[in-house]
Amino acid sequence: METRLGLEHYNRGSYGLSQRYLKDAVEKSPKDLTAWIGLAASYDRLRCFDLADQAYAQAIQLGGETVQILNDQGYSYMLRGNLSAARRKFEKAYSLDPGNPVIANNLKLLNGSRRFIERPPNNQP
Repeated sequence: METRLGLEHYNRGSYGLSQRYLKDAVEKSPKDLTAWIGLAASYDRLRCFDLADQAYAQAIQLGGETVQILNDQGYSYMLRGNLSAARRKFEKAYSLDPGNPVIANNLKLLNGSRRFIERPPNNQP
């Protein structure tokens, strides 16, 4: 019940409520992989990256490095501005599921971010 409510709040953009329900879910059912992944994503959106890393670690311990977890971790690193770590996670996810449009889109987004962030030297166009 908590997992479903947490994911519903996440999808509505209510990340604080999402985190609250999903934290409750993992406390009641520590082997609920979906709740751990959702909790990690909620922490990312709340910019609590240290807690997100802990939740991702729990999820990996339960289910291994799945395509979803790798993709989510890549997005987490992108939110932090760590583009090289994001690329490594996205590329690993893409190698496991090359037809996945979400991962392809995240790689495209990352490439756009890199061009936006990396400026020419001496502010030359």
